[in-house]
This record gives sequence, structure tokens and C-alpha cells, in this order.
Amino acid sequence: MNPSENPLGAEPVSVLLRRFAVPSVIAMLVSALYNMVDQLFIGHSIGVLGNAATNVAFPLSMVCTSIGLLCGIGGAANFNLCMGRKETEHAKSYVGNAVSMLAILGVILCIAVQLFLRPMMILFGATADVLTYACTYTRITSIGFPFLIVTIGGSNLIRADGSPNYSMACNLVGAVVNSILDPLFIFVFHMGMAGAALATITGQVLSFLLVVRYLRGFKTLPLSLSDLKPKTACWIQIASLGATPAFNQVAMMVVQIVMNNTLTHYGSNSIYGSDIPLACAGIISKVNMLFFSFVIGISQGLQPIVSFNFGAAKYDRVKEAYKKAVFAATAISVVAFLCFQLFPRQIISIFGSGSEEYLHFAERYFRIFLFFTFLNGIQPVSSNFFTSIGAPKKGIFLSLTRQIIFLLPLLLIFPYLFGIDGVMYTAPIADLAAASVSIFMVVREFKIMTELENRKAAA
Repeated sequence: MNPSENPLGAEPVSVLLRRFAVPSVIAMLVSALYNMVDQLFIGHSIGVLGNAATNVAFPLSMVCTSIGLLCGIGGAANFNLCMGRKETEHAKSYVGNAVSMLAILGVILCIAVQLFLRPMMILFGATADVLTYACTYTRITSIGFPFLIVTIGGSNLIRADGSPNYSMACNLVGAVVNSILDPLFIFVFHMGMAGAALATITGQVLSFLLVVRYLRGFKTLPLSLSDLKPKTACWIQIASLGATPAFNQVAMMVVQIVMNNTLTHYGSNSIYGSDIPLACAGIISKVNMLFFSFVIGISQGLQPIVSFNFGAAKYDRVKEAYKKAVFAATAISVVAFLCFQLFPRQIISIFGSGSEEYLHFAERYFRIFLFFTFLNGIQPVSSNFFTSIGAPKKGIFLSLTRQIIFLLPLLLIFPYLFGIDGVMYTAPIADLAAASVSIFMVVREFKIMTELENRKAAA
């Protein structure tokens, strides 16, 4: 390899994918564990109502992730595309403006939640018994939203700068601190929901400080204060390329809110009641997010490789990177599918005990709702692939297929026809449809790249 050549355009794709994807996976796992650790200790200390409360609060975590990915992946994709085209000044502006967006939007979200907390919790599906727990937890965790958002977005920028291990460490430190403080605050100091929330934001602040430390000494191109000055054109372009993962999170949030209200409404008319489906769905969504962290981590690790090589017109490397990423994501998805089908009761029991109705509902929900988990690696990797090559419209469309285009309409129709059981059959249909559309769109894009390669060879 020529020493002056960027490793993203020269090193073997499999080596690059391991280097960038493994730290990304670990970082995403750590992020998922933030919520799971709280759920675990709350389940053992407070019980079903506490688990239901964290489920009600979960959409706001998705909003934070959405904003972080909007600015972080949008800034990182533009940065790598510009570096591939050797446009260094533009690359600096995108990183600086991404940081400004993260900070400003994080503060705005924190203020909005503090002002409208109670109506938000009711909107998200809190029952009368769950509302107090949900408000206590969210009032405190919302203070940490600006720190969490900068950490999520900044981690993507750090990864794009060629430091995936540091990006992983930023998230890992916060998760370890949260895991240590959670049992201390909940069981030793008897602080309940407030203790879990305080442990969470303490870890987020430490992760934030590590991200800021790195950004002050950005490796590839040193940043100055002028790069942080908001520029409308940069914000628009960042939002354009970051919209795909952001919309995916927003779509998940919308579905989660509809799901919570649907489970509460139709659960009250079933043998399970309203709180059992709400609590079970919350735990299962967190467990599913743990698996999904592998898939999202792989897709994020793919981004700098694809963006740089597409900008440098090395289309063979772009296609190779996508294929290897999809293979890895699918292999992990198959393992998750087997766990969900074979050990649902064992998994749900980790988060505390419950009645036989509680365990029965959880088992059925795992096996039916997550039946096509083995296909769930295709759509996220594909949507992020289109973002990485600068095709945001295709990426946004793909990011909306599973949640909004397929799942949401089914959530409105199936429970009306089949009651609480109807909720369970919505996801496998949506998963199959989203995977099919993704494969079709990527095959078409590969044909276009092949034509470009042929023209380049002929010239």
C-alpha cells in the first residue's frame, strides 16, 4: 500500500470491516445495555409496574438516538465523501457543524421534555398505575439527553476520523459506571426509579467528556472554533445524509407509542390485563434492541468504508463491503432467532418474576412477534448503504419500510380484527416485506455500479 494512500481505499475490505464494525457493535451494545441494566434492576426491585414505566419512557431514548444519528452519521458520511474527493475544507465544516447541531438539538429536547413531561408519558401509553414511576424516571434522565446525544453523534464522527476503538471506549466507560451505580442507588440507598435514572445520567456525562476530549484534537483535520459556527448549507446536507438512520429511529418511536397504546387498550379486554402486555413488550423490545445493536453496529462500521470508496469511484470495493456486512448481520440474526424461539421463558425470567399469565404472554410474544428475526439484518444495512453512497432518498425510503409503511398499518388493522393476538402477527409480515424490498433495491443499485465500472474501463 502506498503510504500516502488512505487505508479506507487500499486495505482489504474484510480487514477494514472488522476494524470499524467490531468497535461499532460494542458501542451499540453498550448503548442498549444502558436501558437493559435499568430494566433488570428495576424489575427485581419494583416489579412489573417499574418495567412498564421504562417501556413508556423508551420512545424518548429513541428520539435521542435519532438526533445523534441524524447529526453524527450525516456529518460522518459527508466528511468521508469529501475526504474521498480530497475536499478537506468542506470536510472540516461538516464535522464542526455536526457537533453544533448535536449540542443545540440536545438542549432543545431536554427543555421540551421538562415542560411537557406528564402529557408525554400519557401519550406514550402510561396507565394510571404506571404514570408516577414513568414521570420520576424521565424527569431525571431527560437532564442527560444533551450529553447522550453528543456522545451518540460524536462517536460516529470519531469513527469516521479513523478511531473506532476510542469511539467504543467512550460508550463503554459510561455503561460500566451505570452498571456499578444502578444496584448501589437502587438497593443500597433505596432510591428506586430515581436511583436508576441518576446512575444513567452519571454514565452519560462521563462518556460525553471523553467525546469532547477527542473532538478538541480531531486527528485527520484539526478543528477550529470557526468550524463550529452553524452554516445553513452544512446543516441541510448533514440532515440529508443523516435522515435515513434518524427516520428509522423516529419510525421505531412512532411504532413504539402506537404499540404501547394498542397493548394497553386491547390488553384490558383480555385475560392479561393492560399492565402485563405493556411490561412484557417493553422487556422484549429491549432484548431485541440488544440483538439489533449487532446489526446497527455492522451498518455503522460499513459507512466510512462505503462512503470513501464511492467518493473515490472504487465501486468493486463498495459492493464487496456491502456483501460482507449483510452476511455478518444475517449470521448474527440467525443466532438471535434461535435464542428467541428456544429460550423465551429463560430470557424473560432474567428481568424478574411474574404471574403465569405474564410468562405465557411473554413466551408467545417472543416466538410470534420475532419470528422473522433471521431476516432483520438486511434492511438496516441496506438503508445505511444508500446513505453512505450519497443517495439519501433511497435510504430514507428503506428506513421507513419496516416500521411505517408495513408495520404501522398492520398495528391498526390486526388488533381490531384479532384482539391482543393480532399485535403479535404484525412484525413477521413487516419483516419479510422490508427484507424483500431491500434486496430488490440493492440489486438494482449494483447493476448501476457495474455499468459505471464498465464505462470507466472502456474509457
